[in-house]
Amino acid sequence: MASVVCAGHVNWDVTLRLDRLPDADSESRIRDQRAGGGGSAANVAATLAGLSVPAGVVGATGDDEHGHLARRELVAAGVDTGHLLAVEGAATTVKYLLVDGDGEVAVLGNVGANEALGPEDVDPGYVRAADHLHLTSQRPATAARLAAVASEAGVGVSFDPGRRLADRDFDATVERADVVFVNDREAEALLAEAPTPPGGERTVVVKHGDRGAEVRTAEGDYVHPGFDVDPVDTTGAGDAFAAGFIATRLEGGDHERALEFANACGALAARGEGARSVPDREAVERFLEGRFGDDAGDAPEGREP
Repeated sequence: MASVVCAGHVNWDVTLRLDRLPDADSESRIRDQRAGGGGSAANVAATLAGLSVPAGVVGATGDDEHGHLARRELVAAGVDTGHLLAVEGAATTVKYLLVDGDGEVAVLGNVGANEALGPEDVDPGYVRAADHLHLTSQRPATAARLAAVASEAGVGVSFDPGRRLADRDFDATVERADVVFVNDREAEALLAEAPTPPGGERTVVVKHGDRGAEVRTAEGDYVHPGFDVDPVDTTGAGDAFAAGFIATRLEGGDHERALEFANACGALAARGEGARSVPDREAVERFLEGRFGDDAGDAPEGREP
């Protein structure tokens, strides 16, 4: 049984490494290309499994070759795919990721099956049996249904809408979420407008990219500046961050520890190629020890009043 259920997009990614991102009426050269599983829900689930947290994915693919490959990769990573719907006759969503020499990413996508899962397809028992539900971008009605089931069962809910928070009506999901992951632009509006979740205080995690992240709570703010690494591909770094944060909090770690570990996961993801390049827990711990060991000085202060 999954300790964390991750619900949302499951895609097939085609990554094109370019000399530069193209401007209008210009041409860029493809230096390298690769393909593999993607989608935020799938990425978080695979990263959690790599961190020794039992994880399952709720979402949809087509019943085509890309869907079979995406499912096979998740199974190989140790993710429970028993609630991953294969839509007969549909095409799996394919994302084309354009990555420049600095690791920055632009995304092109087709309309596929990744939002075929409707509220009526949700298995309440699977959600209620979990310790935590993590929601990513998906049909708002499906996200709201999943959040309601989890919240009413006392299961913690986190939500990372990605780029879509301003474009779609996720109010019912945000209202149920104990933890919301946002970027700088979205944070102020969310803190000002969102009602308090049924369980009490909401934790807002603001991701600053290569400048680290912070946690905002009613009691105070907690900041971690991130890690200075040479990025190769930032695809999936935010998903790796979310997985690291969730894993640490489930183990009882405080906000400072969660931010440190999450930023390490994100940094390591950015140093590798593809959406799932985070190493296992041991490697993350070695990375942190190398940064903050006896010869590396003290870890930065994390709490701001």
